[in-house]
Amino acid sequence: MAPRPAATLTDTQRRDWLRLLRTDNVGPATFRQLLTRFGSADAALDALPGLLRRTAKPLRIPTQSEAEDEIAGLSRYGARLVAGGEPDYPPLLAYIPAAPPLVTMAGGQNLDWLRTVAIVGARNASAAGIKMTRLLAGDLGERGYTVVSGLARGIDTAAHRATLTTGTIAVLAGGFDKIYPDENIPLAHDILDNGGCLLTEMPLGWEPRARDFPRRNRLVSGLSLGVVVVEAAKRSGSLITARLALEQNRDVFAVPGSPLDPRAEGGNTLIQQGAKLITGAADIVETLGSADPSRNALFDRDWEPDLLPDTPPPSEDDRSRLLSSLSATPIDVDELVRQSGLPASAMQMLLLELDLAGQIEWSSGQLVALKYS
Repeated sequence: MAPRPAATLTDTQRRDWLRLLRTDNVGPATFRQLLTRFGSADAALDALPGLLRRTAKPLRIPTQSEAEDEIAGLSRYGARLVAGGEPDYPPLLAYIPAAPPLVTMAGGQNLDWLRTVAIVGARNASAAGIKMTRLLAGDLGERGYTVVSGLARGIDTAAHRATLTTGTIAVLAGGFDKIYPDENIPLAHDILDNGGCLLTEMPLGWEPRARDFPRRNRLVSGLSLGVVVVEAAKRSGSLITARLALEQNRDVFAVPGSPLDPRAEGGNTLIQQGAKLITGAADIVETLGSADPSRNALFDRDWEPDLLPDTPPPSEDDRSRLLSSLSATPIDVDELVRQSGLPASAMQMLLLELDLAGQIEWSSGQLVALKYS
């Protein structure tokens, strides 16, 4: 079930979306709230100064020329900004919580974005793990599946190389011009030369940091119908990807390994916890071919702004009531409305202000908690 395509953004709208998304403290959830409240990125940008005055915390909003420079810089790399709801936006990605409003993509125009499988695993993979990855990925590619991975060393690299000619998507943790690791820059070029895709949500020039890799992993799983873990230590990024896949209602598969090999501990644990044990691509295809139709019930249709009527700004008393209802424990917004007694419109504005001020954090879409530094 794919989201209904929306009209392509104009150049001006794309610039405004980029400016809003690159504003300090505006992530995917806040971006969506701002568009819901104000109806367009342009209107939200106009409203931000008033919101920021009430937060007493100045935030930097990129200028029009800065946004235009980023767009021009991306075009020099052969990349493009694609907005949620546009025809080129990856259809499965649109269904994850806090889907990125904009992604940077290069290539991939002829890939099958609805038959996708992620393969992830250890960077210090064993020779057996590399061989298994090549067999799995190659067979999946021959069966018409597009293979997704994170361009890391080891298992990721093997998965991409095995599917260069059948179709692969590499998700980057940094900006399009900051491919990591450096040794895989030639592989990134090979992916594009063979019709594959490079994709990221990070700005041009962004050097990837440790905390950016889990963020990338949510896109790896979000782009895929299922995630295959080949080798993974007990505490590894691959297990984070598997957990995110479960949260996104995706299938999780794992290749079993020797109990004597620490690189197999994570995959074996996943199998103990209910991941499907696989020994070949046929196991994956069989499961994905009979996926539970109820999966679709969890997918929202593509989002469109729902304008709220103009309301007076919330009072300081409203703010105090909200803050007294918040804690470090995440709470559902609907429950917060019931507990605080605030109107939904006032609640939305206050949460926006607190979010822009960096005083709250979101998890699982509708859960909000106070942020303590």
